[in-house]
Amino acid sequence: MRVLAEQAALATPNGGQVEGSAYELMLAQLYEHRRTLKGIQSVERKIEAKRSMVGDFDAWIDGALAGGQGGQDLVLTSVMVWHLDIGNWERGLQIAEYVLQHGLALPDQYNRDIATLLIDESSTAALAGQLVGPDALVVLARVDQMTAERDAPDQARAKLHKAIGYALMGKTPTTEPDITTLDLAMARRAMDQLQRAHQLFGQVGVKKDMERLERRLKAGTGPD
Repeated sequence: MRVLAEQAALATPNGGQVEGSAYELMLAQLYEHRRTLKGIQSVERKIEAKRSMVGDFDAWIDGALAGGQGGQDLVLTSVMVWHLDIGNWERGLQIAEYVLQHGLALPDQYNRDIATLLIDESSTAALAGQLVGPDALVVLARVDQMTAERDAPDQARAKLHKAIGYALMGKTPTTEPDITTLDLAMARRAMDQLQRAHQLFGQVGVKKDMERLERRLKAGTGPD
């Protein structure tokens, strides 16, 4: 399947529609999984189901990425979103880089472009405590870098900067850090992110945290 996917991708010019019997087989598998997901009401159960489904497409995705020239591939873009949904950020962002590079369209049911989707999904996961610690910083920084030159709603990008600032502070829904002990360099970086978030969208909800960081920076003691 990997070889067939690579051959189909190589045969499809940028912007064209991937075709062939192997692609039709993968589409049939995708539609079957979608029918299964449609019958599940619980979001949690949907996510668990997607975890068991994404492996069915690994060989196709590997081949499509290896040989792809930017052909429209519904399997590739759909499974990319599933990887983001289940928190498999490394694989999801690997596919997303290709999607961004070639300007592939998302499936019709997603009413956002790829940059906005990446910003929304990553920042929401971080702010909800599903993506924390060093992993959060790595993923959020990568999304910021990948989408920096892309158009996206100010509110969405404000939420991304808020999520980065909170990750730098070590703040999660269940963890309120002691700002008085926060490394000064980290406090400055966090402040820069929160200020940018507030600049983009005044109701993003970071004023109190900016005040706390300001007091920490004015104190100016501790590690720098």
